[in-house]
Amino acid sequence: MRSNWGTLSRRLSTIRAESITRNGWICQSCRSSAAQRKLFSSSAALGELKEKPYYVTTPIFYVNASPHVGHLYSMLIADVLKRWQVLNGKQAILSTGTDEHGMKVQRAADIQDVHPKALCDANSETFRDLAKKANIANDYFIRTTDPEHRDAVEYFWERLRESGYIYETKHEGWYCVGDETFYPDSMAEKRVSPLTGKPFMASTETGNAVEWTEEKNYHFRLTAFRDRLLQFYADNPGWVVPNNRFAEVISWVQNKLEDLSISRPVSRLDWGIPVPDDPSQTIYVWVDALINYITVAGYPVWPPGGEHAQGWPADVHVVGKDIVRFHSVYWPALLMALGLPPPRRVLSHGHWLMSRQKMSKSVGNVVNPFFALDRWGVDPLRYFLIYNGAMAHDADYSNEFIVDRYKKGLQGGLGNLLNRVTRPKNWSVRTAVEECYGKGGEETLLVDVGVQRQHLEKLQKKVADHMEQLDPSDALKEIMEFVFKTNKFLHDTQPWDKSKNGETQLVNQIIFYAAESLRLTGILLQPFLPEKAAELLDRLGVSHERRSMKYAELRADDGYGTSMVPLGEGAQSSLFPPIPVED
Repeated sequence: MRSNWGTLSRRLSTIRAESITRNGWICQSCRSSAAQRKLFSSSAALGELKEKPYYVTTPIFYVNASPHVGHLYSMLIADVLKRWQVLNGKQAILSTGTDEHGMKVQRAADIQDVHPKALCDANSETFRDLAKKANIANDYFIRTTDPEHRDAVEYFWERLRESGYIYETKHEGWYCVGDETFYPDSMAEKRVSPLTGKPFMASTETGNAVEWTEEKNYHFRLTAFRDRLLQFYADNPGWVVPNNRFAEVISWVQNKLEDLSISRPVSRLDWGIPVPDDPSQTIYVWVDALINYITVAGYPVWPPGGEHAQGWPADVHVVGKDIVRFHSVYWPALLMALGLPPPRRVLSHGHWLMSRQKMSKSVGNVVNPFFALDRWGVDPLRYFLIYNGAMAHDADYSNEFIVDRYKKGLQGGLGNLLNRVTRPKNWSVRTAVEECYGKGGEETLLVDVGVQRQHLEKLQKKVADHMEQLDPSDALKEIMEFVFKTNKFLHDTQPWDKSKNGETQLVNQIIFYAAESLRLTGILLQPFLPEKAAELLDRLGVSHERRSMKYAELRADDGYGTSMVPLGEGAQSSLFPPIPVED
């Protein structure tokens, strides 16, 4: 891995000279410690930078093994958050990618008898394919083996060393290759393997095997940031979502904080980025990996006044619950050391279980996301994972649950509602829109119609409130609950009978509110089910220019009602046709 350090240094020297002569961005090595503290002293500091793109990230995924459904879930949550911002008319950036250095990758390559870079190239492409197959709207796919990222890591290390927070010492402790982290004695215990019956030392936190290690390496003075971290947490309630994980983070900093080992001897780990000016050491994989978020945002080549143009600070880091500490303790402390603002929020989600058991290759219950997407379809699987997934606790994955959600929510709920409104010959959606669009205060409103109108008027805000709380699952449930209410509305008002009785005005009124309910539902579902929501809006005849959030209001569109596509007949041509194989 050849370094472009010389070229980068010349570019940065030019920027550094320019920055000193103007207000705004100041080279990190020129900042005073007081200025560093001020940058993130309160929640107001996180809110100051408003004129920037919305920036959401997934974790970057280890390439030592194939993707699983948990990786897909992280991607989906970030994708929904990004698409929601775009729906609201904002510029948004989504970054995902692969973490390609470290002992875990090095050992996986040794086992397969291939060069680590060859393993990374093949497996990184698999993650890229997964993002494409799942219709993830990522703007960046970063690899930690990218030359630009290596430049950013080397520059970050140099600034960290200049800050005085790095020192060299001998380290002893339990190292977990699976978690790529050291654990203190208090977090290691003897266990017995259920497969072999042999005893082994394991992390009390993850259950993964640990090994005793003694080595000379570099440390980061993480304990120097205890008070500043705790003050930052106090100033920014809700910084980690959900609250139960934030409480765990605060407790860790209060009771378990130690200085952080940030390098490994090359004799143990040579697959990584060498420490600048010390080729005997390799930069710790988590320091390397975390920096990817600012590499994507253009670091370190931030021109004066343009340091936020590519999104930093990130608005949301989406992470699994097992890596919260790295993102909520180590990462903000490293950024504080350089005077850089921390991410605005960290969203931590639970894991996926199979029959309430942790997915494991040895047990044989790992879900292949490619097979699942092929079997159920992209949007049905997106629907299930977002609907059933959880932030505060783990969720259970099963084919039975997927079929149940599909039949009740998509096929019997949304698809059935669309057919009931658009397919009958008794009425015309277009005529109903033309007759009722301009009549805001009908004197002849049925009680049921008035109730449905109230539901319509409240829907957008209810969904937006959930999204503001970084809860896509509850947002989707809110939309689907509205769909179920609309189906009940049609059942209670019986437009078929009224049509036979010649009550045309009432029929048009009922169909107008049902069609408006579908139109708003289709607009709001776009971040969750991009393809099916688009097809729903096509069937309603909603123009592509009128599918943004400003049209997700009652009577915001008078031009729809004539389908752009054939509506078809029978179940197979429905928006959500029957599933051919259910088990």
